[in-house]
Amino acid sequence: MKEDQLELELQQLQGIYTFIYEFLVQYSFQILGAGLIFLLGLWVANKASKIVAAQLKKHHIDITLSNFMSNLLRILIIAMVGIVALGKLGISITPMVAAIGAASLGAGLALQGMLSNYAAGITIIITRPFVVGNTISIKEITGVVQDIFLGMTVLINEEGEQINIPNKHIVGEILHNSFANKLVETHFNISYTSDPDKVINLATEVIKQCTGVNQEQSPLIGINGFNSIGIEINIRYWVPTHTYYQDKYQTNLAIYQALLSANIVFPCPVKEVHIEKQNSG
Repeated sequence: MKEDQLELELQQLQGIYTFIYEFLVQYSFQILGAGLIFLLGLWVANKASKIVAAQLKKHHIDITLSNFMSNLLRILIIAMVGIVALGKLGISITPMVAAIGAASLGAGLALQGMLSNYAAGITIIITRPFVVGNTISIKEITGVVQDIFLGMTVLINEEGEQINIPNKHIVGEILHNSFANKLVETHFNISYTSDPDKVINLATEVIKQCTGVNQEQSPLIGINGFNSIGIEINIRYWVPTHTYYQDKYQTNLAIYQALLSANIVFPCPVKEVHIEKQNSG
């Protein structure tokens, strides 16, 4: 009984050995060829990726787009080489291609939001409506561009908060780009007895002396209108976005102190209240 079982196990081992031997004899060159093709493909993919990245860097293409294009080329070459290697082994790739196509269609439908963000990110990187360091306003959100990724753009506002905007909400929308600065606009009233030219000259001189104000863009100061209180003066000047409120408050204070020292009158609204006394019958 034991001898029969031992003989059966030996026959099974002999069958496995024969199968492996015949497989190696028949397919060894095909396996070796497929392995060499795949290794050569990996080398070509890495080499081509580095060459493309170097050329894009040479032409000052954005680093995000450069990485995306070089990695995409590398993946495509590896995929094609993998298909060739499988064909060398005698494996039919037609059903596999059909399955990959169906899976890609399903994944595309499921990830269409993410893909639209990536497409919008590529558009932003190529067209460059803004770059890192610019101040942009989109959908009433304003901040300094910190990073531009394929899927989203990262802003930092004056409070130091990080704002992540999906790129599909940027492309196709009305975009305001004030570059490194942000506009300060303020207005106040002066009395009709005050000299508006004196006020304009004083405010202009104060703004020129403020280090926080961007001096490359001249301030705009003038009479904005007239009302029942007095003459409305409007002031527009630019300050760096990252210190917007600090520079705005300091500059406005300096303007107020200069006008106050010059005895400029700031009128206050006056309400007259009339009390009618009714005689009791």
